[in-house]
Amino acid sequence: RRRLPSASRRAPQHVRASGLAASVRRDIDLLWKTAGDERLGLLGPNLSLLFSTDGNDATIDTLLIALRERDRRVLPKYRSRPSWNAADWAWLECHAAQLDGVFAAMRDAGFARFRTDAAGPRVAARIDEVQRALVDFDVIFWQQKLTGRTFDPTIAVVLLQYAKPHGIKVQGQTFQQSLDYDIATTVRIASHEILHPPIPMDSPAARAALEVLAADPLIATLVRDHDPRWGYTTLDGLFNEDLVQALDQLISDALGVARNPADRWRKADDGMHVLAAGLYGLLREDRWIDSGGSIEN
Repeated sequence: RRRLPSASRRAPQHVRASGLAASVRRDIDLLWKTAGDERLGLLGPNLSLLFSTDGNDATIDTLLIALRERDRRVLPKYRSRPSWNAADWAWLECHAAQLDGVFAAMRDAGFARFRTDAAGPRVAARIDEVQRALVDFDVIFWQQKLTGRTFDPTIAVVLLQYAKPHGIKVQGQTFQQSLDYDIATTVRIASHEILHPPIPMDSPAARAALEVLAADPLIATLVRDHDPRWGYTTLDGLFNEDLVQALDQLISDALGVARNPADRWRKADDGMHVLAAGLYGLLREDRWIDSGGSIEN
């Protein structure tokens, strides 16, 4: 669901491990397309979110066990989190058998070894580099100041060989990213991802904002007519994302890792994040970076 705003999007590139049948690769394509058509959003990031607790995503075998016993191993924890979405869970239920077939085929084709060989020692070395470099960036301080919320002091960053072009928020204060991203990009992802959702999306404030936005013809056009491969095909999804983008730009400004905001919002996702640019402008006018406070209020 979440990704770097400036990232390009394309259909998934498939593992070419021995034994991965053409029919399985076609199923991956179909699942990827179906996830978009049926409003799940991005296939990989959403599956990462669903299976990101209690070690369910540790190996392909644990992933298969979690999928097959999802009512016991996945649903209770997922339902208790702010990321809970009944429609997304219904999508998983509908496509569980197809996903099972893909995961089992990847296991049998030797994907785990393929991934290990591809990444090699780069992962361990990169973890050490990132760990040392991130010490100087207190992202949580700014997130608490600019939202009025309380966060755990620790953010977990999972470095992956296959994550481009996404920065993926999963359950808890954890996100996934490519091990190739530089430190400034990692800080920007952290500034963004941990804020989702920026306010409770069922709160009076969110409902009132959505009512105003729903009546605006420009916002309605952006939700309805943008390229669906960017995601954000619902008004609440766009509002959630764009408020976070406005806040993360302020945080990146304060930490010295920001992209030029005009370039960011003019170029990202065909320029659809007009709301983010507008909210950022309002927050700048209010000198929110100096005062901070409850963004919900």
